[in-house]
Amino acid sequence: MAARVFFFFLALALVAGPWRPVAAARRGERQIHLHFYMHDITGGPDQTAVQVVKGPGAAHPLMPGSHFGDTTVIDDPLTEGPSASSSRLVGRAQGAYTLASAREPVLMVSMTVALAGGAYNGSTIAVVGRDDVSAAVRELAVVGGTGAFRRATGHVLWRTARMESRDHMVLELDVYATVPGAGPAPPPRGGELRQAA
Repeated sequence: MAARVFFFFLALALVAGPWRPVAAARRGERQIHLHFYMHDITGGPDQTAVQVVKGPGAAHPLMPGSHFGDTTVIDDPLTEGPSASSSRLVGRAQGAYTLASAREPVLMVSMTVALAGGAYNGSTIAVVGRDDVSAAVRELAVVGGTGAFRRATGHVLWRTARMESRDHMVLELDVYATVPGAGPAPPPRGGELRQAA
């Protein structure tokens, strides 16, 4: 008798469980892929990243001049291409990162991607995650957004594209967001931020 009850509830869970609502929810979702470059400039006249907390921890063994707990606030420009001077500005990355490991070169990143221009003008994407700067490609989570990215989920793949100088790191970002909603994404306007192919 107990076995029958168990199998009845198991069958009920399979029929009414989370599998059906997930499949139904996917019908109206939009997949959006954006590609741009982020310029993290920690010094000089065009500085966009400012250390606000000098970590009280010991000197970091792999990151000279850094300490466990160092926290930096950012207002980094986002551009279509890797050049800050000749590429069109498409938004800003605003938030903070903290040296979150005492032994590894790992940052905890929390930022908002604020988009400017095009179909996504005024929309934001919330990004959070672990950035192991020693890895070639890092993956962070898309945990929400506003405007065209309201209730977005997904991930960001980012890589260090190049070092312009000791104080200017260029990161290449690929944002893959899933946005609930029945309608198609608005078409991009000419010359403005476009969805990546």
